[in-house]
Amino acid sequence: MQHTTQNSITYFSDSSVNGITVPERFTFPFYYEPHQLTQIAAAELQHYLETQTELDHNFGLTADQQGLVIGKMFGVLVVQDNNGKLGYLAAFSGKLAGTNNHPKFVPPVFDMLIENSFFLKEEEILNSINQQIKAIESDEHYSILKSNFEQFTAQSVLEITAFKKQLKSNKENRKKHREAQQPVLSEQEYTHFEADLIKQSLSDKWELTVLSNRWKQLLEVTQSEITLFENSIEALKKERKEKSAALQQQLFEQYAFLNQDGKEKSLQAIFSETVFGKPPAAAGECATPKLLQYAFLNSYKPIAMAEFWWGASPKSEIRKHRQFYPACTGKCKPILSHMLEGVPMDENPLLKNSGEGTTLTIVYEDDCLVVVNKPAELLSVPGIQIQDSVYTRLQAAFGNIEPLIIHRLDMSTSGLLVVAKTKEAHKHIQRQFLKRTVIKRYTALLSKVISGEEGEIKLPLRGDLDNRPSQLVCFEFGKKAHTRWKVIQRNETTTKVHFWPLTGRTHQLRMHAAHELGLNAPIVGDDLYGTASNRLHLHAAYLEFVHPRTKETLCFEAAEAF
Repeated sequence: MQHTTQNSITYFSDSSVNGITVPERFTFPFYYEPHQLTQIAAAELQHYLETQTELDHNFGLTADQQGLVIGKMFGVLVVQDNNGKLGYLAAFSGKLAGTNNHPKFVPPVFDMLIENSFFLKEEEILNSINQQIKAIESDEHYSILKSNFEQFTAQSVLEITAFKKQLKSNKENRKKHREAQQPVLSEQEYTHFEADLIKQSLSDKWELTVLSNRWKQLLEVTQSEITLFENSIEALKKERKEKSAALQQQLFEQYAFLNQDGKEKSLQAIFSETVFGKPPAAAGECATPKLLQYAFLNSYKPIAMAEFWWGASPKSEIRKHRQFYPACTGKCKPILSHMLEGVPMDENPLLKNSGEGTTLTIVYEDDCLVVVNKPAELLSVPGIQIQDSVYTRLQAAFGNIEPLIIHRLDMSTSGLLVVAKTKEAHKHIQRQFLKRTVIKRYTALLSKVISGEEGEIKLPLRGDLDNRPSQLVCFEFGKKAHTRWKVIQRNETTTKVHFWPLTGRTHQLRMHAAHELGLNAPIVGDDLYGTASNRLHLHAAYLEFVHPRTKETLCFEAAEAF
C-alpha cells in the first residue's frame, strides 16, 4: 500500500480507500467504534512504530530494552485537505523520546522545549533554586546540628527523668526518717530536724531547676542555629512555589486552542468554566487536541479520529497494546468541547437508553422486599440523562410504595438485585451488606484462556479523576478490594469463571479481571477495560441473605444469558 507524506499529512492511496464511504459526521471522541479509515491509518502508524529505528523510546515491548518503560497513547485524525484529498495526521500524548518534535507527527499546541523558550529559562531558575535547597539540606554543619539536637533531646530526657526518680526516692526517705524520728525527739529537736529536711527538699528542687535550665539553654541555642538553615530553605521553597505558579499560569495562557471558526481559547479560559477551576496536570498534551489544532491551522477538515495504546501497560491503568481507547474526560473533554464547537458529530451513545425494551423479571416478592433479575444495559437508579431504571420500573409497578434501593449493579451488568419495600427491611438488609454477610456470586466470561483454577485478587482501587468513571489500581490511596475467583469452564479462546466480591468497590470485578496483576483477561464486552461487544458478559448469578422479618435464609439463583 503506497502512501505519500507531506507537511505531517500522510495521504491515502486511491486503492486503499476505494469504496469506503467518508463519514458525514465526526467521531464522538469519548465513546466510539473506530471508523474504517481510522483503522487503516492506525494500522499504518503501528507498522511505522514497529519498523522505525529513529525513536529512542522504551515502550517495554522487547526484552532487550533497558531503563524506564513508558507506553504511549497515539492518535490518528483522518482529514480532507483544501482539494478534498483524504489523508491522516498522527500524534502522541506528551513527549516521545524526551522531545516534542518528530517528522511523522504533528507538533504540540505549544512547545515548551524550544531553544531559549521562557519555559526553559524559568525551568533553569527553578533548577538553580532546587540546587540551593539541596546544598543547604546536605550542609555538613546543618546535619551535625540536627544530629546533636536529637541526641541532646534524648539525653536531656534521660537525665531529667533519672534525676526526678532520685528526687522521688529522696522524698520517700525523708518521709520515713520523719516518721522514725518524730516519737523520739523533743519538740525543739524536731523543729531543727524538720527545718533540715525542708532545706534538703528545696535543694533537690533547685538542682532539678538548674539541670532543666541547662538542657533548655543548650537545646535553644542548637535550635536557633538550625532555624537559620531552615529559614533559608523555607524562603527558597516559597520563592520556588511563587515562580512555579507564575510559570504554570504563563503556560496556561500560551496553550491556545482553535476551533473550525478560528476562534482561539486559552487553557486557563477553558478550565475556568469547569468545576476544576484550573487545568489539571498535562492538560493539552493529549493526542487529539494536538491533531485538531494542526488541522485547523492548516485548514484541513476533520473527518474521524481514533486513539490507541502502544507499549507495555502502566501499573495503575488498564491499557492494552494496540487497543483503541476514547479520549480522556478530565483533561480532554473541556478542550474538545471548544475545539469541536459547531462540528457535526456522531450522537453520544451514552445518552441513548440501551436498556429500553428490556424486561425486568421479578424473581421473588413479598410485603418486605422484591428480588429482580436486572437485564444488561438497564440502570439500577435513574441517571442524569436517562430516567429508565430498576427504581423507576418498580416505582411504577408498586404504585404508592416507594422502592428502597439497597445495592446496585453497573448498567452493563445483568443479574440479581434485592430492593426493600419498607424502611425496616431496608435497614436490616443494608446492615447485612455492611457486615458482608450477604453472599454474592457473579459469572463472567473472560476474553482469553487463563492459567490456574482458583484464587484471590487483592488490588486496591480508586477513581481516575482524569477519566471518570474509570478506576485505577493504587496501593497508596486506593481502597481495599478483594475478590475470590474460580474457573468453571474453558473454551478455545475464553474462560468462564465465578467471582465472589468480598468487598464492593466500583468496577471491582472488571478491574480485577483486566489488570495485569489480576487475571490479565478483560471480561468479554468490557468497553472500558477491554473491547466492546454485544454486551458485558458479567452476571450477578447468586444472592443469599436473611429475610428481615422471618429471619429465614433466602437463596436466589439466575442463570446467565451468555
